[in-house]
Amino acid sequence: MRRPPREALGAALALLLACQAKGGGAGEAGGRVGEFDGQRAFGYLEQQMRFGPRIPGTPAHDSAADWIHALLRARADTVIVQEFAHKTKSGQVLHLRNLLARFRPQAAERVLFLAHWDTRPTADADSDIARRKRPVPGANDGASGVAVLLGVADALKAKPSPLAVGVDLLFVDGEDYGNFADTNDVLIGSRWFAAHQPVGYPPLYAVLFDMVGDKDLTIYYESNSQAFAPEVVDRVWRTAADLGYGRAFMQGVKHSLIDDHVALQKAGIHAIDVVDFDYGPGNAYWHTTQDTIDKVSAASLKIVGDVAVALVRNP
Repeated sequence: MRRPPREALGAALALLLACQAKGGGAGEAGGRVGEFDGQRAFGYLEQQMRFGPRIPGTPAHDSAADWIHALLRARADTVIVQEFAHKTKSGQVLHLRNLLARFRPQAAERVLFLAHWDTRPTADADSDIARRKRPVPGANDGASGVAVLLGVADALKAKPSPLAVGVDLLFVDGEDYGNFADTNDVLIGSRWFAAHQPVGYPPLYAVLFDMVGDKDLTIYYESNSQAFAPEVVDRVWRTAADLGYGRAFMQGVKHSLIDDHVALQKAGIHAIDVVDFDYGPGNAYWHTTQDTIDKVSAASLKIVGDVAVALVRNP
């Protein structure tokens, strides 16, 4: 999914969002909690796991893309498919798909949520050397972010208003294919999107949801997010606190990660990473064959999903 922690990027940019966060009161937050259905989102996670590892170039990858596309067409106002080919350093050609679901596409002010839907072809961090050539199942690293975005789509379809901004849900492909020491074959879909943004972009801000299903959910600030878009970090964490989720959304920077948000940041989008990078003891489940469905929960998906919905309900 990404390489381990590294040094943070440079000093924070002193830019503010056009639409500054206000955060909801406790009463307002309590009234919104029921919009996101954690159990239904977990069902979306289960379905992805039934396809098997969603590795580019495999039938499971194609089936998962078709399934996500069909769900989005039934929920969003507009769905844009970005189909593109990527040539790897080894000369292999990958046929990839980004899916962009748009709610209130006519709105000039927009918020972007994204997650990657592909999975890693090799469990290169597995403690068992014999398993390192096996694929990563991707229950948390892949399926959890997709499940949250699909749950948000359900909530917006069921209750189109009030919605203060236009909302885009982006499912990026090819995030986890290659070696993060050489970024040619990773973050492929987000880099493609950054170079082919919709008319009217950039959005007010973007939030990446990655590895957000861990049963023991602890999400800290991510260093590159805090450096580039501290106002977005503050907005998300204050929204979580208003909803009573302070024990899951922890204060302070803990990890520095290269993820899809960095590709968007390089294009000038104020993007942050909402990620729980403490996945198992010593991060033991990350990029391993142990990234399985027993490690994730509907309760964690609901916490993150509630925050995501609240962000677009209360400007």
